[in-house]
Amino acid sequence: MPVTSTHKALILALTCIVQFMVVLDIAIVNVALPAIQQDLGLSESSLQWLVITYGLFLGGFLLLGGRLADLVGRRRVLISGLVLFTGSSLVAGLGGSSALIIAARGAQGLGAALMAPAALSILAVTFARDEERQRALGIFGAVGGTSASIGVITSGLLVDGPGWRWVFFLNVPVGLALLAGAVLLLGKDEPRARRGHFDAVGSLSVTAALVALIYAVNRATDHGWISASTLAFAAASAALFALFLWNERRAAQPLIPSAIVRNRRLVTANTMAFFLFGGFFSFIFLGSLLMQQVLGFSATRTGASWLATSVVAFVVAGLTGAGLMARFGVRRLLTIAMLCLTGSGILLTRVPTHASYVRDLLPAFVLAGVAIGLGAVSVQVGALTGVSNSAAGLASGLVETMREIGGAVGVAIVATVIVGSSAIRSPAGGTGHLLSGFHSASIVIAVFAVLGALVASVGFERAKASAEEVAALEPAVDAAAA
Repeated sequence: MPVTSTHKALILALTCIVQFMVVLDIAIVNVALPAIQQDLGLSESSLQWLVITYGLFLGGFLLLGGRLADLVGRRRVLISGLVLFTGSSLVAGLGGSSALIIAARGAQGLGAALMAPAALSILAVTFARDEERQRALGIFGAVGGTSASIGVITSGLLVDGPGWRWVFFLNVPVGLALLAGAVLLLGKDEPRARRGHFDAVGSLSVTAALVALIYAVNRATDHGWISASTLAFAAASAALFALFLWNERRAAQPLIPSAIVRNRRLVTANTMAFFLFGGFFSFIFLGSLLMQQVLGFSATRTGASWLATSVVAFVVAGLTGAGLMARFGVRRLLTIAMLCLTGSGILLTRVPTHASYVRDLLPAFVLAGVAIGLGAVSVQVGALTGVSNSAAGLASGLVETMREIGGAVGVAIVATVIVGSSAIRSPAGGTGHLLSGFHSASIVIAVFAVLGALVASVGFERAKASAEEVAALEPAVDAAAA
């Protein structure tokens, strides 16, 4: 199928909407949790898994999804993920028990883990030239960067409108439309995409290690960082990672070719994804709880409060792809993004008990929008610039994986600090005792952002020569991924 300008634009729209839905579902459940709990009579322990399970499966299987996209075929993996994501969303919306909904959320996460790297790698190979790829990634980053904040806005409107079940039902018509678009727009996978040996040991060990790590971090929220269960899962994760590294050194065609690891720009971009999204997802989690449990905002008002972040992020991300990236480069933009996120965290430490949205919250929300607008695009450009088409799925899976791991770690740490500092029991009006926990947790966001700023300023400085390195490494990547 010939790829005309119109065809490219439609593929860009398709991949952007896929990314939008993947990230949207990370945040869309947060505002709906009290309504779900009241309707189904769920316990606190069951309630948290409605959020955790999606991220657990999404973060754990993203790397596998990226590699499958390279070996099995991007179109095939995207369609499979969309079928699973859409079907499980329908089951979640119809579910009448916590067990069924939690299981469906896990299936959603697995479907999303196939969709996300396949969509990003399809975009990367469709827009092959660096200049047009940066513009496309600018739009893609704008959509991805605003999806989480739009998720909490949408959640508030749905909960106070048709009901919480539409948080899940919303995915069904969108998923069916995306399936039709994928079938009509994407050409059949090339025969070469189906050749090559699949590194089963590497894939299973790293996926299990990531799942165990994310599970351990989330267990720490309820049981503490040094509890037996948390340490047991952390030890299991470390052992599985050790198995993965041992296998990668021995495998004829490893899951992650050594050429990819030696690409310092890609490694730095992945580290930045950890800190950027760890801080930003924590900011959304903290801000949503702060508004509902301390300031007494309704679900609709809480969701609408994130509109400023969404609008600013979309505009800034568009500007980043349109010209800021070419003028300032990845390193400077990521450093500025992390400094803005640092400011957002610091501003939240000053929120009083009877806060005004415009005076006390809006400045932090605007800074967060600038941060994610600059950062989301820059991370993706840094990760995919110079990566060959045959490794685009793997590179996409790596950066998406680090995003989810960063988010899981950040949210878990923030939740632990909130619970430990203020012992939240109900969404009643805030007190000074309750608010102190949120102030302490805001410092965690600022620390994440400061560490990210240091990595951006130092890591990309050292990776300045990566363009030349990539030119030398691409043949090795092609050979390993063929």
